Amino acid sequence: MSIMSLIRKLYYIALDLLETFVIAGAIFVVIYAFLFRLFLVNGDSMLPNFHNGEYIVTNLITLRLNPLKRGDVVVFQAPPNLEKDYIKRVIGLPGDRIIIKDGNIYLNGELLDEKTYLAADSKTYGEQFLRDGQEVTVPSNNYFVLGDNRRYSSDSRDWGFVSFDKIIGKSFIVAWPPTEIRIVSGMK
Repeated sequence: MSIMSLIRKLYYIALDLLETFVIAGAIFVVIYAFLFRLFLVNGDSMLPNFHNGEYIVTNLITLRLNPLKRGDVVVFQAPPNLEKDYIKRVIGLPGDRIIIKDGNIYLNGELLDEKTYLAADSKTYGEQFLRDGQEVTVPSNNYFVLGDNRRYSSDSRDWGFVSFDKIIGKSFIVAWPPTEIRIVSGMK
């Protein structure tokens, strides 16, 4: 084998590798921009269901195909700071009437059953935007969201509703760490 044929083989190998990396990069960009994205849980506002440091896979396309449901976990641009992303649970849908009273949430006049994702003794109290005993109606194209760790969550009780255009996607898998991989569940 001559030096020229060796150089030619190395050139074709390098060209194949470059082509592979370009194709893989293009696929990654399409997936990241239009289909799925990883988000880091930062803080304790979603305990006990999501822990600080976990990575959540969020589906970006689902919002365009299926309406959000009560209990869905969503990632959105935080109303107090649009540079940050928050992860919270959808509690109120457009048109819902919400009142917090005696540590409980009432939705359209009925006690909201959250036992599928919260402990039975969990309590929810009002904050700046929605105070105890005050009723609000979720406007069209908006959602009322709460963290699962109600005592330590900055959520719709503090800063109000989240508009649909600020919602990035619906979370569906905890992907990291490997010992915590699981499907994200909502209400049953």
